Amino acid sequence: MPTLFDPIQLGDIAAPNRILMAPLTRGRSTRDHVPVDMMVDYYTQRATAGLIITEATGISQEGLGWPYAPGIWNDEQVAAWKPVTDSVHAAGGRIVMQLWHMGRQVHSSVIKTQPVSSSATATAGQAHTYEGKQDFEVARPLELDEIPRLLNDYELATRNALAAGFDGVQIHAANGYLIDQFLRDNANFRDDNYGGSVENRIRLLREVTERVISVAGAGRTSVRLSPNGDSQGVDDSNPTALFLPAAQMLSDLGIGFLELREPGPDGTFGNTDVPKLSPEIRKVFTGPLIVNSDYDSADKAQAELDTGIADGISFGRPFIGNPDLVARLQTGAPLAKDDAKTWYSQGPEGYIDYPAMETAAA
Repeated sequence: MPTLFDPIQLGDIAAPNRILMAPLTRGRSTRDHVPVDMMVDYYTQRATAGLIITEATGISQEGLGWPYAPGIWNDEQVAAWKPVTDSVHAAGGRIVMQLWHMGRQVHSSVIKTQPVSSSATATAGQAHTYEGKQDFEVARPLELDEIPRLLNDYELATRNALAAGFDGVQIHAANGYLIDQFLRDNANFRDDNYGGSVENRIRLLREVTERVISVAGAGRTSVRLSPNGDSQGVDDSNPTALFLPAAQMLSDLGIGFLELREPGPDGTFGNTDVPKLSPEIRKVFTGPLIVNSDYDSADKAQAELDTGIADGISFGRPFIGNPDLVARLQTGAPLAKDDAKTWYSQGPEGYIDYPAMETAAA
């Protein structure tokens, strides 16, 4: 069996180890969703990961409702991301951009228009806005004649990500965001070609993936799914019947890797006792399979690899407080605790001031 520290080929990307940095929203960009200078330090500090997957990055203003999150739909954003990729590459790292459309998980005060979704639904609870927490609003259904525009947005975002120097992209189809809202039947009540049957509900995921592949190539395209239970109010009555065909479709398209976010009872953005689907998905997805959520030690992650289900592990919160997470896992050094109060704050505190092992010891 491979170890966490063995290399792996993720499509066209040769990763030196099987410890991926999971996408982590940190809210350090400008109000215009332009990356800032300290993001260069943040990602470069973590360049020893086998592969960095960036924080979720908006493909359009319509799809980006998280305050101070970055975008990739205009030239200013592309230019601001370029120093990040240059620095990560200079440090020997690899980095892909996660492409994000939040669908109904936004507020009009941030996106400046009514949210869109698969159907006219609303998320329970409140959205993060520049004015604090506000109740989620009812989304309008995305019209059939708007689907081509959405696909064009994904294509432009992919072209921009490659122009900014990224090694590839990941399509965010998890966590109750737009594509997930089309996938799962408690959010999708459409009666057209994008609703009803499983084949119809996975259609948008297929079309988005095909469009991204047409620009980046299959080997530089990956997808994230969250198949086991509720995620931000989005769920399905029969996840096995849905996500196995979805994974089979992605396998047939030959994507570079598939990442599965499978939270346990204490997971963020969805917590569930629903059994993990990764063992079943492993049977139909033939490419590299990466699993995520609640891995906080080398032993726990290695045990997952030893099952033969996963080919790699993506670590989220441990990478916040441990920029040198790979070295700490390899040497058995203790992991530093991250500060939840600074997860989404705008300054350097809790962002680029976590020391590496040598500095901490000194």
